[in-house]
Parts: sequence; structure tokens; C-alpha cells
Amino acid sequence: MLSRVAESLYWMARYIERAEDLTRLLAVNFNALLDSKPADAKRGWEAVVGINGDDPLFTELHTEANAQSVSRFVFWEPLNSNSVVSCITRARENARGVREQISSEMWEAVNRLYFLVRDTKRANEFSNPIDFFELVRDRAQAYQGITSATMTHGEPYQFIRLGLHLERADKTARILEGKYHYLNLFSKSPAETSLQLIALLRSCAAFEPYRRASGGQLSAEKVVEYLLLDHEFPRGVLFCLNRCQRTLDAIGEDPTVPVRPDSPRRVLGRLNADLEYLDIHDVLGENMDPFLSKFLTRLNSIGDEIARTYFNTSVILPDERPRQQQQQQQ
Repeated sequence: MLSRVAESLYWMARYIERAEDLTRLLAVNFNALLDSKPADAKRGWEAVVGINGDDPLFTELHTEANAQSVSRFVFWEPLNSNSVVSCITRARENARGVREQISSEMWEAVNRLYFLVRDTKRANEFSNPIDFFELVRDRAQAYQGITSATMTHGEPYQFIRLGLHLERADKTARILEGKYHYLNLFSKSPAETSLQLIALLRSCAAFEPYRRASGGQLSAEKVVEYLLLDHEFPRGVLFCLNRCQRTLDAIGEDPTVPVRPDSPRRVLGRLNADLEYLDIHDVLGENMDPFLSKFLTRLNSIGDEIARTYFNTSVILPDERPRQQQQQQQ
């Protein structure tokens, strides 16, 4: 398979997953911050912006973080390369370039999602934002189901799964980083702590699975452990990385080239092993921020190694390749 095709499939999956995660995050925070004090609501919306590290651009465009300004920035802003609209547009561009590799149902699904956000006027969106966000989230999830059901599970499909799970692990870790920081700073009572933990779980679509797994006990320690280390929760960080490892094993590397120390399979294997043997008590409290920062750096390096191993081609258009890579970097 051409590396250009593999790269487009990989990024198509990452962009759809990113759009779904951000849309769910917006819908959850509309509910979670509805009754918060103004100062806490402001900090809560600032945390949503900070999840993707887009604070500098947001500050240039908006004077205050609130429901409307953050929604516009995270969902609609064309200057924000991580906005939902930007992600869906680029997912469609990548899908268009590999139409011969994907099913017609997948192309129709990504088109429906694209035209849904393109044709919706912002004024209408803000008349009922939660319903709109949930509709976009549902369409993105339907696309993923269609992909699994209509595409042959060969090598092209493996690159889609690789992009999906790597993006999902990244987003769960980023949401945990932003929400945990917020939880420690502003929760003042057990009731408020419980509300914010529920919001954290819902942001990762984990509330019901966690409740069944934990027997209803709600604590920061158990929530963090569940999101990071659970082996069965499909958005858990360790679960996603294990799926990435299996996918890389299935794809394989060039057997004529010796395995390098920076091979994505080896780098990912070391990160998986570190998580498998992690004592959750070592990363709680003040240790959480440095732990997650280091983890996200290592995760980004895996993405870089995947690109270097599978996507670098000998034929590179001088103007096109740098532009494409710049657009796709988070």
C-alpha cells in the first residue's frame, strides 16, 4: 500500500475521532457548568480551551471564556486547526483522496457529517446547542461503526484503527489533565467534587462503564485509575495503547530493515509497559500534571515515529508535503 494512502487513512480516522471527542466535551460542559458560580464557570471553560493547548489563539480572538466564546472557538473557528469544523473538513479531504480504498458508505457518512456542520448556521446552533452537539457526536460515532462494518479489515483498515486509538488515548489523557487540574483548584465541597468527577467521566463517555465497574463508588483516585489503566474500557488510555500495539504488530515493518531503537513498536511497547506497572498513588495530587505532560510528550513522539516509519515517501512534492504536515500536526 502506498504510504500516501496509509497517511490519509490514518489522519482521516484521527480527525473524526478528535471531532467526536471535542463535541462531546462541549455538550458535557454545557450541562456541568450551567449552575456553577461565574468565576468557576469561567475557569471551567478555560480548561476546555486548554485541553488542546490552544489558549494563545483563543486569547487573541476572545476577551473572556464563557459558553458562547468557547463553543465558537472549539467548534466553529476556522483559524483554529483543532476546531471541530476544521477536523471534519480535513477528514473529508483525506477521505476524498482515498475514495478507492474506503467503502461508498464511509464516503457518504463523512459527507453527511461535513454538510451537517457546513449548512448549520451558528445562530440556529446556539438556540439548542446541546442537541446540535449530540447530533454531530452521533454522526461521528455512526461513521466509525460504518467503517468497521463495511470495510475489509486488511492493512488499510489497520491504519484507520491505529489513528483512531492513538487519538483516543491522547484525548482521554488531555481531558484528564485539564479536568483534574480544575478539580483540584476549585472543588470546595464533596457535592461539587462529585459533580466535577461525573463531568470528567462523561467527557470521556465513561460514566456508566465506571459506575458498573466500581460499584458506584466515586473518588478521584478510582476515576483516574479507571481512565488510565482499565483494560476493558474502550476509551481508557491503556486499552487504546494496547490496541495500537496490536495494530502495529499486524501492520509490521520492513523485514529487510533491522528494528531500530526508535521504532514505533518499541517506543510504544515501553510506554505500555510503564503504564502496566504504574502505581496510581505515585501520580495523584501534585504529581499528576508532570506525569501527564511527560506521557503526552511520549505519545506525540510515537506519532512522529509512526509518520517517519510508514508515511515518509521518496517522492515528495516540494510545496505540498510541508503544508500537509503542518496542517495535520496538533
